[in-house]
Amino acid sequence: MAKMDDIFQKRMERHHDELRWLYMELYHNDDMFAELCGQLYRYYKIRRVKLRNRDERREKDSGWFKKQDMLGMMLYIDNFAEDLKDMRGKIGYLKECGASFIHLMPFLETPEGRSDGGYAVQDFRKVRPDLGTMEELGVLADECHKRGMDLCMDFVMNHTSSEHEWAIKAREGDGEYMSRYFFFHDSDIPCTYEAAMPQVFPTTAPGNFTYFPEMDHFVMTTFYSYQWDLNYKNPRVFNEMMYHFLYLANQGIDIFRLDAVPYIWKELGTACRNLPQVHTIVRMMRMIAEIVCPGVLLLGEVVMEPEKVVPYFGTVDKPECHMLYNVTTMATTWNSVATRDIRLLKQQLDIVNALPKEYTFLNYLRCHDDIGWGLDYGSLAYMGMKEIPHKRYLNDYFTGNVPGSVSRGELYNDDPVTRDARFCGTTASMCGIESAGFENDKQKLWHAVRFDIMLHAYMLMQAGIPMLYSGDEIGQVNDYSYKEDAMKRLDSRYIHRGKFHWELAARRADGSSVEGKLFQGLKQLEELRKTEPVFGEAACICTRDAGDISILCMIRETDEDRMLGVFNFHDGKRTAWLNEPGSYMDMLSGEQVDLTALELEGHSFVWAKCLK
Repeated sequence: MAKMDDIFQKRMERHHDELRWLYMELYHNDDMFAELCGQLYRYYKIRRVKLRNRDERREKDSGWFKKQDMLGMMLYIDNFAEDLKDMRGKIGYLKECGASFIHLMPFLETPEGRSDGGYAVQDFRKVRPDLGTMEELGVLADECHKRGMDLCMDFVMNHTSSEHEWAIKAREGDGEYMSRYFFFHDSDIPCTYEAAMPQVFPTTAPGNFTYFPEMDHFVMTTFYSYQWDLNYKNPRVFNEMMYHFLYLANQGIDIFRLDAVPYIWKELGTACRNLPQVHTIVRMMRMIAEIVCPGVLLLGEVVMEPEKVVPYFGTVDKPECHMLYNVTTMATTWNSVATRDIRLLKQQLDIVNALPKEYTFLNYLRCHDDIGWGLDYGSLAYMGMKEIPHKRYLNDYFTGNVPGSVSRGELYNDDPVTRDARFCGTTASMCGIESAGFENDKQKLWHAVRFDIMLHAYMLMQAGIPMLYSGDEIGQVNDYSYKEDAMKRLDSRYIHRGKFHWELAARRADGSSVEGKLFQGLKQLEELRKTEPVFGEAACICTRDAGDISILCMIRETDEDRMLGVFNFHDGKRTAWLNEPGSYMDMLSGEQVDLTALELEGHSFVWAKCLK
């Protein structure tokens, strides 16, 4: 016990003064700060020995998550398995996929039919009954840790369900609980907020407030009417949410995805996004984790351009998030697919690569959410593309309504007035595997498979940590059955949230099948990424001109190793004019490759390593 206390005290001493200063800056409340410190010690004391030991090892190797074997896979428990207990039997498959951490999509208790895919949390300390219990979550975490894997979950900070215990008491008129949300008796203040606040879902959930006649009050509901925004100006809200965070960390969660974190502080007359107080809260959360559970990582969901999200990393001396999503690069990747033009993508990769190496981005092709076209329209304008027509073109392209497009999918939040919309579809369907299969066109099918693998090869070569979406490894296509479910049919995002097809996964060893070609192709790429030193975190990464706007060339280089990745974003044969001196070997085939004038088939790629 004495050793435990010493460890806690050293951590607390390191952070106490800054934590107190930031807390008092926001709340000016000594009693609440003293309560917080006492609870930090309590959660530290009840943290399991295995987890405390894990923390101590990771404190000594603070960059453990940046190593080249880090690769995530995100999945819905009830799509991938029956429940948490059944998940334990599926860990072997995830290891086979190369995953070093698993992102379990929202699994906490939510009201049926009003869950927003699990993001309307009713109880932060209960698992959905159909998925299991907190005890079973802890067992799964232990099993993952034994297998060298980490567990990630969403921590929904901005709001609770309207069925949360606090919301129920607030609805009953309890002032203590009303103060944990934003309640207004008339529309004056909500209207003032609305004048400056953008809408998140202008079609399916317009506005940022909902009037509840039974209470005769307006409530701030930035996302949906059944998701009530929390008022972080109330220190009780901050403290209690931190206790929930530590409770979940003590179940064995290693990575917390901070959902919608830019929204958590509201200020009248502002957009209520990315305010300075958000950074104060995230910084305090980082310190709280470093005091109680320093093996835990914070992953920020911040949907902005790479150069604009960097404040969420904090500074070297005062860090905030450990990792951030590389959202804009993902959207720009698909823009390059539709336009066959990599100029904007190259420009954005150059921006990311120029950032300090301390900044770690999480890269992906698809996730559980829609694709919003938040592109750099200033740069696109120089390329002759105007914002509104270009967005329409992208949506027409990916829904298969442009001649030559092989993509299939559906729009999300289609605004009939502005004609702005977002897009939903699986990677395989966007690459043409669905349409080729429907047409029974073998040539198109193998081209689509090659295209799919090419995009993953490009994603795996980026700086940062790659994330796969469950089902992409076997080429699962869109699932239109969601339309038959009354609870889901109005949300087209369920088109790419379908059940995992284990019967397709059974073909992963068959190299003559779509599933086998994809699975084995990705596995080969992942193994190279894990074992080749040039993929290490210290490598310098840059792009170079390839003499063709459809061809992206990326370079990874260390003092000892150099490789080029050359990716053809055109569906036809193109030539990369590289004039690269020296001898190079194709890392996948082992054959020598000439990088002077490299001819590439449509949607193909080469990983080439310089021979010494």
